[in-house]
Amino acid sequence: MPNEQISTEYIAIDPDYCFGKPRIIGTRMTVAAIAEMYLEMGQSLEKIAIKYDLSLAAVYGAMLYYYDHKAEIELHSLESEKTVEGMKLKSASSKFQEQWRKINSER
Repeated sequence: MPNEQISTEYIAIDPDYCFGKPRIIGTRMTVAAIAEMYLEMGQSLEKIAIKYDLSLAAVYGAMLYYYDHKAEIELHSLESEKTVEGMKLKSASSKFQEQWRKINSER
């Protein structure tokens, strides 16, 4: 039996959507989010499909894509986390945050 090309008909990569992260076509649900829910949070692929109104084939397609591009997706996720942390450090505290810290420190 000859090798078959695996279809990526469920996955799109577009720099104008989700910062260019691979996602399920027609949605903003990223492959990384599906993988995190499945691998780290222990949700079944069937429950993810139902919860987010996705076809089961698309969710399985996302996991297939994840396993084929695992290093790339994990690197992109790590870079995103670093960017967010950097933004948090650079941003000034809001008045609410300052008040909240003051209230909690008085307890």
